[in-house]
Amino acid sequence: MPEGHTVHRTANQFNKIFAGDSVVVESPQGRFRDGAENISGQTLVNARAIGKQMFLEFNNDLTLRIHLGIYGKWSFMNHYGELPEPVGQVRARFSNQASIADLRGPTVCEVITQQEVKSVEQRLGPDPLNPNPKGAEMNRFIHRVTKSKTPIGLALMNQEVISGIGNVYRAEILFRAGINPHTPGTQVSVEQLTHIWNDSVQLLKVGVKTGFMITRDELFTKRPKKDERNFVYKREGLPCRRCGTNISIEIMAARKLYWCVSCQP
Repeated sequence: MPEGHTVHRTANQFNKIFAGDSVVVESPQGRFRDGAENISGQTLVNARAIGKQMFLEFNNDLTLRIHLGIYGKWSFMNHYGELPEPVGQVRARFSNQASIADLRGPTVCEVITQQEVKSVEQRLGPDPLNPNPKGAEMNRFIHRVTKSKTPIGLALMNQEVISGIGNVYRAEILFRAGINPHTPGTQVSVEQLTHIWNDSVQLLKVGVKTGFMITRDELFTKRPKKDERNFVYKREGLPCRRCGTNISIEIMAARKLYWCVSCQP
């Protein structure tokens, strides 16, 4: 499943290609035909992301909410004149005079009202990539963690606690903070959670800029190979890059958790 930086990159691409234009929206597969009719021909005002969800706002006060889930994918292409036939099960196709965006296999693809958008926003946790006026979003994150005994390793995966963090960033952020993933939220200090929030902001920005989940500071401005980008993710049994202890793996709530028992006591 794409993590938050990928969805923000897609929103940025939508704004670059379609914002301010009348967008033709179709459903070649047919499952989104009614929704497409409600927004086709309207002007895209803005595309934005909250964590793993993207919101396409149109000038008729309707919004298309998209959550890719595990199987959803986007493909973008330029076209010159006649549109090419869609390939595969395309749930929704967006086009203007020069570009096409095809959406396949999303978990959620629905047109909603402004009130329904607000309801979704209230349910979602704060996104480190979105505005944080006077630290309000960071404080909202800290409050949601510290009010529960849920282990921090689970809390970071809960999109109602913090939006956009998935399995890779969860493992890497906790390693960088030196925090045991089993620590109850009530026992994680405000100082530690402030560090986690600020580190999330930094790492996700790197992800948006590069398109890769790079979590080693010395590689932020480089193009490292996949097996060089991280400290612990998918490195089970290999020596920790800091202390040499073999990286551990376990299952936490049906997801693989990677961590160093020495660096994260």
